[in-house]
Amino acid sequence: MLTEDYSNLKRLIYLFFEIKRWFYQFQYPNLTLEKGVLIKGSIKIEGSVKVNIETGTRISKQVKIFGGGEVVVGRNVSLNGCWIGCQCSVLISDDCLISDCYLLDSDYHNLEPHLRHSHAGPKVSAPIVLKPNVWVGANATVMKGVHIGENSVVGLGSVVRETVPANVVVIGNPQQILKSLK
Repeated sequence: MLTEDYSNLKRLIYLFFEIKRWFYQFQYPNLTLEKGVLIKGSIKIEGSVKVNIETGTRISKQVKIFGGGEVVVGRNVSLNGCWIGCQCSVLISDDCLISDCYLLDSDYHNLEPHLRHSHAGPKVSAPIVLKPNVWVGANATVMKGVHIGENSVVGLGSVVRETVPANVVVIGNPQQILKSLK
């Protein structure tokens, strides 16, 4: 009897997450959530950004995604209260852990003084790529054009402005390699 009750409870929980997944896809037409995405928190999408989240990904707290680019989140990723600003593209590969941090592929403004109030030009955005099994710590910021290598860790509060090699821990502002993982 207990096994049957557990089985029914498991089905109800699965149904709850599936209904939540359907609700978000209805609410945001540019959002694709594969079957098996678990939304424990919430998703907020602003702008025309196209978002694809693959199976096994878990969303906790409120995840905010905004802009006009394309965000792809791989399989078995944990998104825990992060903000993703995407004017170009952001790729989060399989098995990544993304804490409550910022991934921003754009400056959103021209840097040249005479162009600051003009529409943002092509130099203000560049793709962000997180390779498999990357962990981005809380309050970290990953900026435009950054690629983070497989198995690397971005420490708490770090500002990442340059590409990070595989299998390292980076910390600080400016970023510096703290140690190698292999």
